[in-house]
Amino acid sequence: MAPKPISPPGKLAENVAHFVRMLRAAGMPVGPGHTLSAARALGAVDTTRRSQFYWALHGTLVSAPEQRTIFDSAFRLFWRDPLGRDEALQALLSTSRMGEGEPGERAPARLSAGTAPGYTESTQAREGEEISMRMAFSPSEVLRTKDFEQMTPEEVRQAREALRHLKLDLRPVLTRRFRPDPHGPGIDARRTLRASLRTGGYPMSLRRRSHATRRPTLVAICDISGSMETYSRILLHFFHTLTNAGERIHTFLFGTRLTNVTRLLRDQDVDRAMERVGQTVLDWYGGTRIGAALRAFNLHWSRRLLAEGAVVLLVTDGLDREGAGGIAFEARRLRKSCRRLIWLNPLLRYEKFAPRAAGIRALLPEVDEHRPVHNLASVEALARALGRAAPGTRARAS
Repeated sequence: MAPKPISPPGKLAENVAHFVRMLRAAGMPVGPGHTLSAARALGAVDTTRRSQFYWALHGTLVSAPEQRTIFDSAFRLFWRDPLGRDEALQALLSTSRMGEGEPGERAPARLSAGTAPGYTESTQAREGEEISMRMAFSPSEVLRTKDFEQMTPEEVRQAREALRHLKLDLRPVLTRRFRPDPHGPGIDARRTLRASLRTGGYPMSLRRRSHATRRPTLVAICDISGSMETYSRILLHFFHTLTNAGERIHTFLFGTRLTNVTRLLRDQDVDRAMERVGQTVLDWYGGTRIGAALRAFNLHWSRRLLAEGAVVLLVTDGLDREGAGGIAFEARRLRKSCRRLIWLNPLLRYEKFAPRAAGIRALLPEVDEHRPVHNLASVEALARALGRAAPGTRARAS
């Protein structure tokens, strides 16, 4: 008599089938045979121990080293333990049932099926305690925190669409012009004398005024070298949106030379605008000459664009092929010409980031702010920061 096959308890076998479907949608060569093997492997191990649970699935579903990244990302997403306790895993898996639909939103790395099937909310009484657990995730939250460089083409499209709806609430700045204001701090002598003509100078009613305000000009200087190309291309869509929303923004791209693409981005058709930018800019994917690019901007564009207290966004990782030549001097000159100089650096996504490169060390002391720009959350944080006065900002009338 043949031995009875080992099978996992509860609904775990059904959940394994959904997990295999997710892996197959992500491009891994798995099928019904792998599902059966994985279910048998889980039936032979202690599924309340996460390490045994992980390696049982890994040993039966992963057949090549390049598949490990996909498997790890899918495992963290699909079998996530919301309580942070490994012993809760079996309690949930034995009582939860997967949704009937196919996977939806993409998982991390290359998981190309849409939203991963989420568990319905279920409870399990254990040791006299009612525990409520949900094994699901928010697609929008995953997209907000995912690195642009790790996004799939579909996720990049979604990120660009999200940036199109991001509103920029720039903090108004004072100008040298005045406007009538009944409660203003200054007296408007011209309006006061003109009004006095109607009464022959008696009585004389004082007219008051205050400084007018306006939204500041934005100047974006983006690095398009090989290490920055992904981030700059996505941010270009953000700058295109701001340009066509009526914001006073000027956009420059640089690799080995500086190119003004402001007029190209004024085309309301984003695809046509990006195509024209790609045809005009000739130094994509090349090296980086940060010092030379800043010098060109200071010489040819600084006076005409920064005379009204503009905010400058410098988008670069600080890796310069010329060994930081001239960066410190030109960045200092640029900072003195603008209201705020904000350095947007995707390398700040690393927790162990340290300013070791010469270009980074030269640039860091000369900027007002040093911020990350590697995902949607960081761009949203930038938009909020532009709407408030930064500590130490040089306040002056333009």
